[in-house]
Amino acid sequence: MPNGIELSTTYLGLPLRNPLVVSASPLCEDLANLRAMEDAGAAAIVLQSLFEEQLTQGSQDRSPGTPPGKEGTPEGQESSLNMARYNQGPEGYLEHVRRAKAEVGIPVIASLNGSTPGGWVRYAREIEKAGADALELNVYYVPNSPEVTGATIEQMYCDLVALVKAQVRIPVAVKLAPYFSSLPNMANRLDQAGAEALVLFNRFYQPDFNLDDRGITPTLTLSNPQELLLRLHWVAVLHGRLRADLAITGGIHTAQDVVKALMAGARAAMLTSALLEHGIGYLVPLRDDLVRWLGDHGF
Repeated sequence: MPNGIELSTTYLGLPLRNPLVVSASPLCEDLANLRAMEDAGAAAIVLQSLFEEQLTQGSQDRSPGTPPGKEGTPEGQESSLNMARYNQGPEGYLEHVRRAKAEVGIPVIASLNGSTPGGWVRYAREIEKAGADALELNVYYVPNSPEVTGATIEQMYCDLVALVKAQVRIPVAVKLAPYFSSLPNMANRLDQAGAEALVLFNRFYQPDFNLDDRGITPTLTLSNPQELLLRLHWVAVLHGRLRADLAITGGIHTAQDVVKALMAGARAAMLTSALLEHGIGYLVPLRDDLVRWLGDHGF
């Protein structure tokens, strides 16, 4: 490593050569991109998600990818949009995991996207068999009933983590949203349920109104460095209070952002938007800038 700076760390019990982890995005669908990420310095890669809806389809009276009770709702349309983007099916996803593991030498973290306990979680075991080094559970639940309490949703999350943990031996991370009334309590409960890492925070498609056709259009913009502040706050609050590792995703764009994430207590700094904006090769100057900053400041 230039200047003798040591960047190696561990995340989810996996040795990483540095804290730079590529988070899930369409970039991770292409094996050539995965090779390029490794060559440019990525320490690990999170693959795009396998969606719960891909594993529970079967109803004939709703569009593919729309969970029961969500027909015509913004979250249902969002689910369909995500499904269209990553619509390779469960077997195709497992094959992608196998090929990714054969293609790169860095850890490959698979991702399951879901919200409700059910038979679909058995695919966690299939993902493990396919060779994934770890599993990121991307939990996304939008309550649309005033009868559903926050306590019910929180228990659902904990039950889901426990079910997945019962299926696999590989480490499991949980990617969370910031919308809990007491995030430290929720983090502690997930820690007790067996999560080996918490990833803060998820970014969701937001429904917008299309004034031309008066329909609903899910939108998602690239992250910006201002989004990092919320993540820094909560990682700093949680650091040292959990057994689980902490990772930051959202708002990581520069070496200084990476340093801030590490200062707060994160073991991994995850990025996607910066690579979508600047290209996969941006990992090279990002890593070099990180080494330079650490050297200039006596580390």
